[in-house]
Amino acid sequence: MHGEYKVPGGKLVLVDLEERDGVLRDVRVAGDFFLEPDEAILAIDRALEGTPVTTDAAGIAARVEAALPEGTVMYGLTAEGIAVAVRRAVAQATDWTDYDWQLIREAPQSPELHMALDEVITAEVAAGRRPPTLRVWEWGAPAVIIGSFQSLRNEVDPEGAERHGITVVRRISGGGAMFVEPGNTITYSLSVPVSLVSGLSFADSYAYLDDWVLEALGDMGIKAWYQPLNDIATEAGKIAGAAQKRMVGPEGGAGAVLHHVTMAYDIDADKMLEVLRIGREKLSGKGIASAKKRVDPLRRQTGLPRETVIDRMVESFRTRYGLSTGQVTAQELARAEELAATKFGTAEWTARVP
Repeated sequence: MHGEYKVPGGKLVLVDLEERDGVLRDVRVAGDFFLEPDEAILAIDRALEGTPVTTDAAGIAARVEAALPEGTVMYGLTAEGIAVAVRRAVAQATDWTDYDWQLIREAPQSPELHMALDEVITAEVAAGRRPPTLRVWEWGAPAVIIGSFQSLRNEVDPEGAERHGITVVRRISGGGAMFVEPGNTITYSLSVPVSLVSGLSFADSYAYLDDWVLEALGDMGIKAWYQPLNDIATEAGKIAGAAQKRMVGPEGGAGAVLHHVTMAYDIDADKMLEVLRIGREKLSGKGIASAKKRVDPLRRQTGLPRETVIDRMVESFRTRYGLSTGQVTAQELARAEELAATKFGTAEWTARVP
């Protein structure tokens, strides 16, 4: 069995092992990390030998920590990262490069249709009828997208939304409200087989699926990092928020994960404050006095046109994992249009949590 895991902000950890009689055998840890002293790597291997296969990541990490020689220094490596790689090996997780990725990047569409396309495309990946997909959105209208479990009245000021012509929609994933305007945000979705995140905790899967975009931003000179649970941040402030939804396959099959991200390119903070109701507790919990300071746009940080930022993100993904150009099929579009009309565009769905 083989498992891989890139430690967030760190290096790649590789684990090869066998499972015999319910325990781990012939465990070998490797990677491009830095570790001193040399004998620490052998201590790690010995600590993992004989570990019950049912041991969770926390238990594996504890075994590693206890076995490290005094004064051990790990750079780009953590005991938790080793544990995740072990769990991914046991779960027989897949890797990014195991798939033929497809890109969907089409004309602007309505907020309701975007919500529906996320559900339809991820369901198709779960059913095995579509390859793993990166979809870059273009917005046909300004919108507020609230999380699946948020209260509509608590999150949105209806007078502000009406005054600015803002469409309010509810997505299928959890998380917080997002304010978007055409040309001012960068939004994308990853629809991936659940095996890609096998062996990862829910929290770890966010960091894992965000890692490629952190590297893409790094290529543009922006040092960004994953900020638990679902933010991407820089020294200047938050630049993006992510959300996920797990979907089962037909007849209870393995299924797929929807991971979508909205990044602030040139947000109108004054308008956002007139439309969103951002509570004092949310601000104080982040140690921030003004909502305007919660989001720092990519335009200011990169100095690049929005299209250039998107092009470089897509090319970064393509270079790392491969990416062919595709499109929404006629069948997928028909199903999405039906869902937009009967679900995502209805007051019943949008106000399902009043």
